[in-house]
Amino acid sequence: MDKKEQDRRAAWVPGAVIVGAGPSGLAAAACLAAHGVPANVLEMSDSLASTWRHRTYDRLTLHLPKRFCELPLLPFPEGYPAYPSKDQFVAYMESYAAAAGVAPRFGARVEEAAFDSAAGVWVVRLAGGGQLLLARWLVVATGENAEPRVPDFPGMRQFAGLVMHTCEYKSGEAFAGKKVLVVGCGNSGMEVSLDLCRHGAKPSLVVRNTVHVLPREMFGLSTFGIAMALLKCFRVQVVDRILLAAAHLMLGDTGQLGLRRPKTGPIELKSLTGRTPVLDVGTLDHIKTGKIKVSVVGAVKEVTRRGVRFADGKEEQFDAIILATGYRSNVPSWLKDGGDLFTREGTPKIPFPNGWKGNNGLYTVGFSQRGLLGASSDALNVARDINCKWKDTTGPTNNVLESNNSCLTLV
Repeated sequence: MDKKEQDRRAAWVPGAVIVGAGPSGLAAAACLAAHGVPANVLEMSDSLASTWRHRTYDRLTLHLPKRFCELPLLPFPEGYPAYPSKDQFVAYMESYAAAAGVAPRFGARVEEAAFDSAAGVWVVRLAGGGQLLLARWLVVATGENAEPRVPDFPGMRQFAGLVMHTCEYKSGEAFAGKKVLVVGCGNSGMEVSLDLCRHGAKPSLVVRNTVHVLPREMFGLSTFGIAMALLKCFRVQVVDRILLAAAHLMLGDTGQLGLRRPKTGPIELKSLTGRTPVLDVGTLDHIKTGKIKVSVVGAVKEVTRRGVRFADGKEEQFDAIILATGYRSNVPSWLKDGGDLFTREGTPKIPFPNGWKGNNGLYTVGFSQRGLLGASSDALNVARDINCKWKDTTGPTNNVLESNNSCLTLV
């Protein structure tokens, strides 16, 4: 496409361009709308909350109580349980967008976004035709879990069984009676193992790193809620000691089950590295009874035709391998001027709570490593900041025509 064609296809967007229509993007758009600031929400998939809708297993529920997961301006419906299911959360997202008047543009994949210093605007190029959107403010809301992280183990292509990432896993029903290796012991790996067990499969869990396992509730109260309350009175190290003492009382010594704890406490570790503790919803009981086997022989060294060879040389046969190996950011593939906010891996450079604002009108929502609670905080901060600038500026008056009250098209 030549420059004249590009110029003709460029469109001025008053307010902000928001990339991503998951919880973070919707929260940012809703908070901006509450201030009267327009936003154009771009979503590469065919629906909002696409990761929750299409990349999660059927048994998934929120790991934290709903009061810690609701987005700004609209609480969950009163009839929802303490830990809403994935379908309930998606329904909440739909209602949230409708209530805020947020209508994302679906099938809009951003190929590149770069700041034009001469014009003082962000130039966002969409795939499939190269349309350009121009805006003063760009909000990156694609999240920390945009793409599955899939390790390429030697020999994996020769494996005779099924290999899938947890983003493809829905239910253990199809694995009844089969030996399944689950690689990764985070919340997803633990819950998929539990689901497999409940459907009659024989799961083995590869523990590649140390991991903190805490009960989801302690003495009838949310563990996370207890931690948040204690942090108001005590240092994080003291809170960690309290949590670990209670966890040992309720769960026993997880190290004897092959789940060694890190030396750093769970809350401090989360703050320093973003590593989330596992909140147990029943997996440990099945590990204790032997229904879920924990592999303590080390990492996967090689995949064979019939199974896996581990780092210590031992081999075992499996019918399927499920990779609970997490996700990563896709920001480096399309954002060209995020150096002050993002590392080369697309992770935040600035720790919470100050990582939401960069230079030249660049903002982020949902990269705080604090889940939905962090995304809500980011969205409120971003909306306030953009609103202040919105009040101090006037829309472009030269070479533009207003169209549909939502964008100005260059002519």
